Amino acid sequence: MARRPIDENVVLIFDTTLRDGEQSPGATLSSAEKLEIARQLARLGVDIIEAGFPAASPDDLAAVQRIAREVGTKDGPTIAGLARAVEKDILTCWEGVKDAYYPRIHTFLGTSDIHLKYQTGLTRAQALDVIRKAVTLARSLCDDVEFSPMDAGRTDPAFLVEVCALAVECGATTLNIPDTVGYVTPNEWYETIANLIAETPGAGPGSGIIWSMHCHNDLGLATANTLAGIRAGARQAEVTINGIGERAGNTSLEEVVMALQTRSPYYKLRTNINTRELVKTSRMVSNYTGIHVQPNKAIVGSNAFAHEAGIHQDGMLKNASTYEIMTPESVGWTQSRLVLGKHSGRHALKVRLEELGYNLDKDALNQVFSRFKVLADAKKNVTDADLQALMADEFHKPQEFYRLVDIQVTCGTMGMPTATAKIADPDGNEHIVAAVGVGPVDACYRAVDQVVKMPNTLTEYSVHSVTEGIDALGEVTVRISTPDGSRSFGGYGADSDIVVSSVKAYLAALNRMIAGVGTGQFKPEGEAATVELK
Repeated sequence: MARRPIDENVVLIFDTTLRDGEQSPGATLSSAEKLEIARQLARLGVDIIEAGFPAASPDDLAAVQRIAREVGTKDGPTIAGLARAVEKDILTCWEGVKDAYYPRIHTFLGTSDIHLKYQTGLTRAQALDVIRKAVTLARSLCDDVEFSPMDAGRTDPAFLVEVCALAVECGATTLNIPDTVGYVTPNEWYETIANLIAETPGAGPGSGIIWSMHCHNDLGLATANTLAGIRAGARQAEVTINGIGERAGNTSLEEVVMALQTRSPYYKLRTNINTRELVKTSRMVSNYTGIHVQPNKAIVGSNAFAHEAGIHQDGMLKNASTYEIMTPESVGWTQSRLVLGKHSGRHALKVRLEELGYNLDKDALNQVFSRFKVLADAKKNVTDADLQALMADEFHKPQEFYRLVDIQVTCGTMGMPTATAKIADPDGNEHIVAAVGVGPVDACYRAVDQVVKMPNTLTEYSVHSVTEGIDALGEVTVRISTPDGSRSFGGYGADSDIVVSSVKAYLAALNRMIAGVGTGQFKPEGEAATVELK
C-alpha cells in the first residue's frame, strides 16, 4: 500500500466518469464496459480513477475490485472508491480498492445546514462526530484517504474550516471541496478555497495535504469554478469525460486539462494527461453510455475545429493560429490524408488503425477488415472518422442477447412503411418477423419488439452523420426507459444505412436493459413497446 509523491506544479486529474458520470440518467455501465473505460483512462494518463461506489451493489463492488487488480498496477493510476461516512460503506470500499497498488478510500458527509436538516437530520456537533469516526476508520485501513464535505458551496465558511481541520486531524490526506449543486461563482469560489487553505490548521502549503475541486455545472460554471479553485491553490481536479454526471453534469476533464495546457504561461501548472488520447476517450465514453456529445462541445465536439464563416476560413488558410488556440492533432483529432478504399489491404488498414490508437490482434483485424471492405464498397474513400465509428460499432457494444441478422424496409408515399427483420435470439435461433409502422424506423422497431419482448418507452432518438458526403456513415443513439420510468438505457449504432444504424442502436439499448434488469423483471403481454417515429 502506497501513496504517490506530491509535485506542487502538477494538478492531479481525478476522473469520476465511472462513479459520478455513471449517475447520468441512462448512463448505466456493465462491469466489462467499466473495465474497458478504466483501461482507456489509464492510457489517457489520469492520476486517480474513482472506479465506483462499492457499497451500492455487488456488481459495482466486483467492477471496482477488477479495476483495482487489472488497472491499478504500480505503473497505473490510483484507484479510489466512494463511501458514505458509514462503517459498512467504508469497509466495503476497502474490499473494493485494496488490491490496487495505490488504493484510496473517498468518504463524504453533507455539511451544509440544508443537508444536515433535511437529509441526515444531524446537528453540527453530531456531524463532526460522524466525520471523526469515518475518517479515522478509513485511515486505519488505507494510507490514502479523501474526505468531502458535501455541498461545501452552501456550507457556513467557519464550520467548513472546522470540518476540514477535523478531517486532517483524523488522517485525511486529500480534502475535496464540492460545489455539489453548481451554486457558486468563480470569484467567490476562489476566495472560499484560498480562505480554507489559509485557515485550516495542518493543511496549508507544505503540509502534504492535497486540496481538490469537485464542481457541478448547473449554472454552466463548473470549469470556471474548478480553474478558480486551482488558481487559489487546489492541486486536484475531480472531472468526468465529456462532463457527464448528475443533472447538468460535472466539470469536463478535457476542458480543464486543455485550459491548463493552453494557458500554461498564466497558470504555470501542468497535468500528466496525454492529450492526444482525449478524442478517443470521449468517443468511447459516448458510445458506451449512449450519451451523445453535442457538436459545439469544447475540445471534443465535432465542430470544435470546424470553420464555416468566410473571414475565419481566410484566416485559417493564412495561418491556423488566427482562429485556433490549439491544434486538432494535440487533442486526438486527425488531419491525415491517407486514403483508404476498396483496393486497400490489411496492412494499410492495420497501420492506419495503429496511428489512430487501435492495436488489434490478427483475429480482431480480420474481423474489422471484413467490415471495412463492405464499407469501402459503399464509399469511394474511407476516412478516419469512418474507421473510428466502425471500431466503436464493432467493439464498444453491450453484451449481445439479441442480434440483428438482416433488415429489409419498404417505404415511400404509397402505402404504409413495412419492415421485415431477421433477429437472432440468445440461443442462436433466427426469427423472421414483419411489421407496419408510421415510418421506416417505427416499422423496424415494431418488428424487433415482436422478438425482443421487453416493455419500454423510447425517450430519445438522435441521428447524425459522422463523416462527409452523400455516402456518409450515419450514427444513431437512442435512449429507452423501463415502463415505470425508474431506469433508462442508451444504445448506439453506426452504418452507412441510417435505418440499419437505428435498429442496431435500438437493439443495443434493449440488450443493455436485459443485462441491467433481466427478462424476469417484466411479464410482457403482446408487443413490447409503442414507438412513434416518422
